[in-house]
Amino acid sequence: MFAISKSFSSKPLRALIAASVFGFALAGCSDDEVGDVSLGLFTTKDIKIQIFNDPEVPGVTCHISHVKADLDFSDPSDMGISCRQTGEITPEMIANVDRSKSGEVVFTASKSILFKSMKIRRIFDSKNQTLMYLSYSTKETQGSHKHSLSTVPLWGTKAWQAPAEDK
Repeated sequence: MFAISKSFSSKPLRALIAASVFGFALAGCSDDEVGDVSLGLFTTKDIKIQIFNDPEVPGVTCHISHVKADLDFSDPSDMGISCRQTGEITPEMIANVDRSKSGEVVFTASKSILFKSMKIRRIFDSKNQTLMYLSYSTKETQGSHKHSLSTVPLWGTKAWQAPAEDK
């Protein structure tokens, strides 16, 4: 049987330990998590695969893969993204999409207690009638901001508009 020293018997410390264990248990129960791949027996790092449905364009689903390090203060910055049309995309949906060159942030997830996060930004390429989804880390790691890009062309959807003829 394990003995608990007096330093571990204080109520605030026990509450902190219980909350941490409960938090780790809930982290694995996310509704948007569709995959979990262990990186090995002797590591606390796993590759998590989450789904993200675009709030403005619900006909687009993205799958995001990223490394989750359960016992570290910061998760690695590497990530991947793949987005596809999984439902109808209408002109009304595209009308609500930000048209600026920097687009808009449509998803954010914390990757560290020290202000590092993973973001997904939707950018609309009107010339090619394509939605672009850029996932990126907000903190430089080993001289680089990690990022990944996926595109969803509007060709074949109700939202597609033929380019204007050049005169």
